[in-house]
Amino acid sequence: MHCKQPKFIIVKSMTVQEVHQYLTSHDVKPSQQRVAIMQYLLEHHDHPDAEEIFENLLPSMPTLSKTTVYNTVKLFCDKKAANALYIDEKNVRYDGITLPHAHFKCKKCDSIYDIPLQETDALPFRGPDGFLPEEKQVYFLGMCKKCG
Repeated sequence: MHCKQPKFIIVKSMTVQEVHQYLTSHDVKPSQQRVAIMQYLLEHHDHPDAEEIFENLLPSMPTLSKTTVYNTVKLFCDKKAANALYIDEKNVRYDGITLPHAHFKCKKCDSIYDIPLQETDALPFRGPDGFLPEEKQVYFLGMCKKCG
């Protein structure tokens, strides 16, 4: 059961051509299936896992396979066109919004919400010399307002 997602980041609906250009700008060769998967991630802010993406796209794309979805979201993450979220110990969830932001996971309903991340809250990395962080994930766990 998922709670309704509050929207703090406004992502306008992208046309197929705009998604095509977005993928190309991330060095991803667009195909009909890749465009559909990326468009799904950009339009659904509930941070779906690969199974959810597959189940929701299958009715309109009967030739889509689970393997294609898994390989595609991995490619998107490798090319920085999407982010993988490891906040859920059960599944990897995916986020089409690559702008800096944090996440809040409700421990009761398992919903994951986008949370603004102020520049002053960006938590700069101050580790030993020679450490080169490549990504950062900020998340909070607790109860959402509907469950709390």
